[in-house]
Amino acid sequence: DPTKLVMMIVSDTDADNLMAALVERGFPVTKIGSTGGFLRRGNVTIFSGVVESEVDNVMQLVTEICHARKEFVPVQTLPFIGDGSFSAEPIEVRVGGAIVFVLDVDRFQRI
Repeated sequence: DPTKLVMMIVSDTDADNLMAALVERGFPVTKIGSTGGFLRRGNVTIFSGVVESEVDNVMQLVTEICHARKEFVPVQTLPFIGDGSFSAEPIEVRVGGAIVFVLDVDRFQRI
């Protein structure tokens, strides 16, 4: 039975590759769509219940697949633009990456 719940919040562009890698290595996955963050882009939250000794293996996959990268976005698409006094030049922002929570599982039951 799993002793840890790994909750991974990743970009929707990285989610399919991460899920495929997790399933290929025998980790169970559940995916929930979400949005949020600075650019209000699509995110996916992936849950995987694993034994404690496998947490580092899951983290390694997340690190390999969901690396942060830079992207240029038009300034007009940013949520804080109001009066139009900003430059029309695109700005560089950080996208991708992941936020991972590892939680203890007090009880696991498959019904």
